[in-house]
Amino acid sequence: MAESPLELAVIVPATNRPPHLSACIAAIEAADEGPEELIVVREPAGAGPARARNDGASRASAPVIVFVDADVLVHADVFVRIRSWFAENPGLTAVFGAYDDEPSAAGVVSQFRNLLHHHVHEQGRGRAATFWTGLGAIRRDAFARSGGFDAARFPAPSIEDVELGARLHAGGAWIELDPSIRGTHLKAWTMTDMVRTDFLHRGLPWSRLLLSGETRPQGLNLGTRHRLTALAAATLVGGALARRRDTAARASLAILALNWRFYRLVARRAGARAGVTAPALHVVHHLVGLGAFLTAVAERLSKRLRG
Repeated sequence: MAESPLELAVIVPATNRPPHLSACIAAIEAADEGPEELIVVREPAGAGPARARNDGASRASAPVIVFVDADVLVHADVFVRIRSWFAENPGLTAVFGAYDDEPSAAGVVSQFRNLLHHHVHEQGRGRAATFWTGLGAIRRDAFARSGGFDAARFPAPSIEDVELGARLHAGGAWIELDPSIRGTHLKAWTMTDMVRTDFLHRGLPWSRLLLSGETRPQGLNLGTRHRLTALAAATLVGGALARRRDTAARASLAILALNWRFYRLVARRAGARAGVTAPALHVVHHLVGLGAFLTAVAERLSKRLRG
């Protein structure tokens, strides 16, 4: 008798009336070997995604939970790949994927931001010390033992998935990043959205995690190349402000050398204009992240002085 396939429960947080929810659900339902359970969390209205995902997980009965964001269209083979990972690796705790390289939103900022996420995950394949809920799966028993997402700490969209992944990793969990598990991201970005998200919702809370020792600067957005690019971006701006053209020029060349594969990807997928703009947007992205880290350092020093 053939072994029955591993059952999946898909959870989609939708408490903020997401505009792409119908398309997201349609893609899930049309995918090959779709989930046995589909739980869309709509209440309470305005609840953060951490709470919504926890509520959905509490209703699931399948042994593997798959989190899908409401602005993601899963590829047809997503659930086949996820089932295969868990069926072939009994010790696996979680696996997550990536956005594809065909973001639907127009505009250079949207193309840059969505392709950056794709590129970072594509380059980070393999063992991971984090987790991602845009398109990620975890064993339900491991999720329950971990206590789930910290909804009190992250009442709004933030890095609740990164923090969960750090806790799991610290406890010895096996987490994999497989960028062939893909979805199309439908989110449209503006420059204001990017800066606000990179500072308030990602950079600052992530820096606080780093400084508290809850996670370490490794992999994905904290890899060596990313840290070197942030340093080069700061050097570029410092050189420009000091009118040191040679310093600024060397920093610019360093940024291009460190990230030429990504800029080539943007030019190939989004056109020459987006490719030319990508380095400047990348500098802004890293400067905002660096500003968030320095803000977190200042916060920590201030607390110590008050103490």
